[in-house]
Amino acid sequence: MTEIASSNYDYYLDITADICPMTFVKTKLLIERMSSGQTAEIRLGSGEPLENVPHAVVEHGHELISLDPSEPDSEIYILRLKKPRLRRSTSAAMSDWPRR
Repeated sequence: MTEIASSNYDYYLDITADICPMTFVKTKLLIERMSSGQTAEIRLGSGEPLENVPHAVVEHGHELISLDPSEPDSEIYILRLKKPRLRRSTSAAMSDWPRR
C-alpha cells in the first residue's frame, strides 16, 4: 500500500492490484490516519472497486472531490477525496456556553 503525498494531495494510495473488499479496507485505513481537512488521491480499477469505493467514501461522510479516468479509455480511475473537518458536538458546544 503506497501512502506518499502526491503533488496536490496530502496522501496517495494505489489499490489497482487489490480486489474487494480489500480496496475499501485499505481506503478506510488511509482515511483513519488522515487529519480533518486533508485530501487523498486514490488509484483504483474499474468494476467492483469503481462501483463500491466511491459510494462507501461518501456513505462514511467524506467529500468526493472528483472521480475521473486516469487517461481516456483507461480502466484505471483516480478518486480524490477530502476528510471533513470535525464538527463540535452539541454537548461540547454547550459546555462553552456561559452559565448564569
